[in-house]
Amino acid sequence: MLGAEAGAARNTLAAYRSDLRLASTALDGRLADASAPDLQRLADGWGPLSRATVARKSAALRRFFAFLADEGHRADDPGAALPRPGAGRSLPKTLSHADVDRLFATLAERLAATPPAPLDLRLAALIELLYGSGLRASELVSIPRNAIHPDRPFLILRGKGGRERMVPLSDRARAAVAAWRAHVPAERAWLFPSGVGSKGTHLTRLRLFQLVKALAAAAGIPPDRVSPHVLRHAFATHLLEGGADLRALQAMLGHADIATTEIYTHVDASRLVELVNTRHPLVDLNPVRS
Repeated sequence: MLGAEAGAARNTLAAYRSDLRLASTALDGRLADASAPDLQRLADGWGPLSRATVARKSAALRRFFAFLADEGHRADDPGAALPRPGAGRSLPKTLSHADVDRLFATLAERLAATPPAPLDLRLAALIELLYGSGLRASELVSIPRNAIHPDRPFLILRGKGGRERMVPLSDRARAAVAAWRAHVPAERAWLFPSGVGSKGTHLTRLRLFQLVKALAAAAGIPPDRVSPHVLRHAFATHLLEGGADLRALQAMLGHADIATTEIYTHVDASRLVELVNTRHPLVDLNPVRS
């Protein structure tokens, strides 16, 4: 139901499946028949877990029991006995403009070789798309070989939850992709294929993670501060700092809910004061005299 009707992402389905299996094991295989007290005892064992994990487990079980009730497999729904802690929203990790400059400076040094190494061309295309377009790691590694056209400044892709969106492509990103694609055999399905002679697979998210960490280390940035998702955060944060519209950013990132995009509005207080003092309509009026 979650996959077919709700359009849940594959990772969401995997997490819910794992949560349901663990709950079933804890209840000796009687999950479908669990009572409210059973669920309360189950939740008592989640004490050491983070609030976000508890929220996800509760959500998975509530959806499960709501489904059973809707389909007539149960006359009641004991899901109300489960906790609702709320996942909370921590500020996303991001990078400063100087950090990003160091990453691209390191790439530029490698690409200055004559001729540049194909794997450096691949890395440049990956980083340009991560930071320049805000792609998710899973979206990036699974781009078809011919999906990006040199004369089209956008990409149409199907992202999280099966939702289609238009992703902007900078001139730099399209140039980097073109330079790398020249090294990808025409019969390959993916822009970033995995391995030699492997036609059916693409670069894994784990390998992308490793490549980004290695570039960070080479640029003198602690690798634990950098990941594909951190570059996506930097894309969003730096666009907002430059005055981008929140709704436009929501569309570019593929967020279903504007509340998810609002987490990127974590600008410093001094900038907020500056915005009020320079952009507010009252700035042009004479000060009030007593």
